[in-house]
Amino acid sequence: MLREAGPVVQLRRWDVYAVARYAEVHAVLNDPATFCSSRGIGLSDFAKEKPWRPASLILEADPPAHTRARAVLSRVLSPAAMKQIRDGFAAAAEAKADALLAKRSFDAITELAEAYPLSVFPDALGLKPEGREHLLPYAGVVFNAFGPPNELRQTAIERSAPHQAYVQEQCQRENLTPGGFGARIYARADAGEITAAEAPLLVRALLSAGLDTTINGLGAAIYCLARFPDQWARLRSDPSLARNAFEEAIRFESPVQTFFRTATRDVDISGHRIREGKKVLMFLGAANRDPRRWELPDQYDVTRRTSGHVGFGSGIHMCVGQLVARLEGEMMLSALARKAASIEISEPVKRLYNNTLRGLDSLPVTLKPA
Repeated sequence: MLREAGPVVQLRRWDVYAVARYAEVHAVLNDPATFCSSRGIGLSDFAKEKPWRPASLILEADPPAHTRARAVLSRVLSPAAMKQIRDGFAAAAEAKADALLAKRSFDAITELAEAYPLSVFPDALGLKPEGREHLLPYAGVVFNAFGPPNELRQTAIERSAPHQAYVQEQCQRENLTPGGFGARIYARADAGEITAAEAPLLVRALLSAGLDTTINGLGAAIYCLARFPDQWARLRSDPSLARNAFEEAIRFESPVQTFFRTATRDVDISGHRIREGKKVLMFLGAANRDPRRWELPDQYDVTRRTSGHVGFGSGIHMCVGQLVARLEGEMMLSALARKAASIEISEPVKRLYNNTLRGLDSLPVTLKPA
């Protein structure tokens, strides 16, 4: 509705402007000098109110500070680093697929979309086994906190103290195992590329964004493949499409639905004047289904050329952990495609409610072995 209402829509209740068409969303994402992140990528304006936690060095920062921090994470999560963990992630996916096929019926959110990333990502990051039950609640708080100031946000922040304490403790050097992503971040601090104070904040950035988006993306992929059996058949006939099937699910369902920017000057968007200091809300999910950009946008197609979608963002703030997410999605979907003949939804699904994320809370399915 917002996308078809116009290129820019004013949401008077919150006094913000919204863009939901692909061209405008892409333009805002790719002009960080005009639409900044350092004043918060949620409804709150950090120039006028204090953040609920110390601001992220990645999501809530502008160049040059963002450039330096981003360069460190890009090296830590490089294609070469993905090659080092690929075999371990693949073996875990094979084991998970075998276990689920043995059960036949299960909840694809808790037992697959959550369980698989939780079985590989915390180890790759270098977290100790104790306390990992705080990871998902913490990530939920982060995405609810972007606002608006509703019950979801208020309740999440009120209950966040133990989750925040766990994450703060886990981000310290002495609590990270050698060789993991976290230890590599501290090595960059030792080399002088970031400060000692910045290192734990970068580890926190990985913890915040490294699970929920992947979990909801994997859940979206299973949900799509169960609803569109012709696409599951395509994937089964060619398991090398697994990576693209995951990518298309990110476009089609867009696990991260919205992000804000703040105008740093008076600017026109498609002929509409936005004043300095105004918040601009980007609807990533709407942009990813904009018929001006995509052919048959409301169809899930595992062979679609998905390049250009904004499910991982775009520009300098494009998701720094996307290579990890894609690796997890590819490994899990390819394992299932080789081992399962069909995926069927067996009971009603339950939606996840979050101010920023789109996903499912429960997805009961039944697998048939190939």
